[in-house]
Amino acid sequence: MRYQGEDIKRLIPQREPFIMVDEIEVVDDTHAVTTFTVLSDTYFILPDATMSETGLIEHIAQSCSALMGSLALEQHLTNPPVGLIGEVKRFECQRRPLEGEKVCTTIEFGFTFGNVTIATGESRVGEELIAKAQLKIFMQ
Repeated sequence: MRYQGEDIKRLIPQREPFIMVDEIEVVDDTHAVTTFTVLSDTYFILPDATMSETGLIEHIAQSCSALMGSLALEQHLTNPPVGLIGEVKRFECQRRPLEGEKVCTTIEFGFTFGNVTIATGESRVGEELIAKAQLKIFMQ
């Protein structure tokens, strides 16, 4: 299933101006592909018209949240789950995305124990890998 626009707000707890997922293009039980276009009013935009590394991490985290939200909708839950980033590991940033570029992020859920999930994310602009990270997410 594909989600975009107002549907994204059903999946993630964040609200404007802090929403950093425009669309979920692909989703299944452990995997999602999201997109986000960097605009001049993006919360993490820097003076050089790039999105900060912190913004990339937040985008990856919100992509994880969108996957969790889609799973919650399948279970007929009415509110998106709230997750907290417990740890960021193996973050690598090859370059920051420029204003106007569309970031495509692939999320993969790995090990889950109780309310903790380990997720990996890779962000690309076109075919170019620009960032990747492993996140430990605690679900409330």
